[in-house]
Amino acid sequence: QRKNLTFFFSIGLLTSWGTALLGVRLYWMGNKPPSFSNSDNPAADSDSFLTRTLTFFYLPTKNLWLLLCPDTLSFDWSMDAVPLLKAVSDWRNLHTVAFYAGLLLLAYFSLKGSSNERKCNAKTVMNGKQNANGHSCHSEMEYKTLEVKSSFASKEENGIKKHEMQKQPLPSTENIVLLSLSLLIVPFVPATNLFFYVGFVIAERVLYVPSMGFCLLVTVGVRALYVKAQKRFLKNLVFCSTAALIVFYGLKTVVRNGDWQNEEMLYRSGIKVNPAKAWGNLGNVLKSQSKISEAESAYRNALYYRSNMADMLYNLGLLLQENSRFSEALHYYKLAIGSRPTLASAYLNTGIILMNQGKTEEARRTFLKCSEIPDENLKDPHAHKSSVTSCLYNLGKLFHEQGHYEDALMVYKEAIQKMPRQFAPQSLYNMMGEAYMRMSRLPEAEHWYMESLRSKSDHIPAHLTYGKLLALT
Repeated sequence: QRKNLTFFFSIGLLTSWGTALLGVRLYWMGNKPPSFSNSDNPAADSDSFLTRTLTFFYLPTKNLWLLLCPDTLSFDWSMDAVPLLKAVSDWRNLHTVAFYAGLLLLAYFSLKGSSNERKCNAKTVMNGKQNANGHSCHSEMEYKTLEVKSSFASKEENGIKKHEMQKQPLPSTENIVLLSLSLLIVPFVPATNLFFYVGFVIAERVLYVPSMGFCLLVTVGVRALYVKAQKRFLKNLVFCSTAALIVFYGLKTVVRNGDWQNEEMLYRSGIKVNPAKAWGNLGNVLKSQSKISEAESAYRNALYYRSNMADMLYNLGLLLQENSRFSEALHYYKLAIGSRPTLASAYLNTGIILMNQGKTEEARRTFLKCSEIPDENLKDPHAHKSSVTSCLYNLGKLFHEQGHYEDALMVYKEAIQKMPRQFAPQSLYNMMGEAYMRMSRLPEAEHWYMESLRSKSDHIPAHLTYGKLLALT
């Protein structure tokens, strides 16, 4: 009874601690589950119940194949890396059936074996014939024992060491299989989309803990083959095959480590699995290396495989804008907005290009539309708020240049209200000071110049404008 109390206390402690952690995480996420784009998990976004069901049942099979034969690996399995199963006639459903049938058989025989062992133990205790190990009933495999040499040195008068041979029963195979299945299944359950949708199709990182259970299962299988083999040749074959498996998988690990040396090699290695995502990320790396033409080619390759990627359209537009190809940049920004109407940074850059081209009315409409984007279901809320604040700043600047100082001040104040913490406000404060100065409201102008210098003491425009104000007063 005391042992049971300890067990239940441990389970209760683990459960309450796990619940507390989940509660804190949910609180930090705003008491709502995270939102993912349809490209992150296409099956979850599918309207067809049949497609969702068949795909979600198939994905664990694909994960098992990655454990069994990790030949093709990728840093990202989203988008179309794993095509959706849309019909029962899809041949991949056979893999699903074989996987779950095998899993059920393993679980059944493990539970059956454990149940038989408990019955044997109970019967032995009732007869008063329990052995030193606590049980006397063993499976056929457990009766086969391995001879383990355990030597100890005892000083004899003639100085001769004596070796004692001991025979020890193997651990219960059924219990090891149960433990293996627990390690294999339980940590993987959160990634199955069973309780909630996750933001990935397959993620190799979620297989770290399940791989422990998988390796234990492989070891149990190898041990069973070795013990069952009667001939010496078969035993050697099992041993050599296992050694070869370890050597070749070790070499595979060394080769895969080469892909993780840097970002460029990692993204190049993922092109065959997820070309759209890999080419897009590779374009970002090449751009950071100032390989402009190669980066442009990588972005265009990504768009060839998936033409509606808003981030990729925006990145290509940004690359073209930085190289003074404004008309092309404008084209891709508009495509990015068409693909994702909430992409505030695309509105911002579009408005800046239009303003520089003298199309002030079109720029004003663009900035105004950006400021009206709702702050809901956004991929990156912080970046969005920064872009919206920048749009309002540029809209106010546009009004300022047209002499509409009251309108400019209204927009600047709205920008201050929507401004996120990470936004650098010195330019915004300085422009507010300038607007007040043009309206001859010098005390307010001085206040905002000082605020600009408080936020960034070496902001040169604020020093210049404040200097002019001091010269006037």
